[in-house]
Amino acid sequence: MHEHVIAFAGRLRGLAAGFCCLLLLVSLAACGDSEPVVRVDLSKREKITAPQRKEAITYAYLPQYSHTISFQRHRALLQYLRETTGLPLRQIFPDTFDEHIAMVQRGEIDISFSNPFVYVKLARFGATAFARTVEPSGQPYFQGQVICRTDNPTIRTIEDCRGKRWIAVDPRSAGGYLFPLGLFYDHGIRLGDFAEVDFAPGPGGKQEKVVLAVHAGAYDIGTIRRGALDVVAGKIDLTNIRILAETRPFPGWVYAARKGLDPDIVSRIASAMFELDKPGGGHEGILEAAGMRGILPAKDADYDSVRDLADKLGFK
Repeated sequence: MHEHVIAFAGRLRGLAAGFCCLLLLVSLAACGDSEPVVRVDLSKREKITAPQRKEAITYAYLPQYSHTISFQRHRALLQYLRETTGLPLRQIFPDTFDEHIAMVQRGEIDISFSNPFVYVKLARFGATAFARTVEPSGQPYFQGQVICRTDNPTIRTIEDCRGKRWIAVDPRSAGGYLFPLGLFYDHGIRLGDFAEVDFAPGPGGKQEKVVLAVHAGAYDIGTIRRGALDVVAGKIDLTNIRILAETRPFPGWVYAARKGLDPDIVSRIASAMFELDKPGGGHEGILEAAGMRGILPAKDADYDSVRDLADKLGFK
């Protein structure tokens, strides 16, 4: 029996040795003359540089909505302005209101499209208003709205907002915070009278977030700019939302040029904008996508009423 085991082990060793020889022959064949040798001359090198972004005039929409909505609303308008003026315009997307303001101040945003409260701030840094929008209603003004759930039995009037949880768009939002705050002041309601005051979290999409938070019952009331409900019409059942009150009208959103931007560039862009609502121009689709009826000339003094409201609210 012992001899049979020794013989069997010997046969296994023989088979293993034969298999290794076969692998060696296959490897030698793979390294034969059929494989060309590639020689690399490391003494010759070529410097590769990353492609540079072309110079362009930067255009930014204050991020009241998501970046996707901002892009969709202004894509056709930007293309029209490029074709009409021959200027290389590029839309950029700040994440927050504060970032938008800082970028204008640093000269990184050439053309700012913002609410009037933010414009008043930008004007202190040398930005200049040159155009303002006409709302879809046909008026060069817009308003803020206070909303609540339709089935909330505790809120029937603006005075019922005392002691409630309030979500607003952003501390620098005009229709979504400051106009409604002025409305509350006019009714003798101060910030300290609310149980809670919060702002929509995260970058962009803040108007939508306010509506969704009220719809979900996370807050009793929300404040938005008029027209924001249309943006979420396909996402929620709007019959669950009630408009409790509207603020008085204030001058519409404003186009401003940063300090030091070439006046000829501003003039060419402004002239093209003012042609958009001319009869027979065929630009209705551009304006409709951007959420406006037209664009009018503007000057800094148009926003004095906003400065008065800021003074009343104690904003510097």
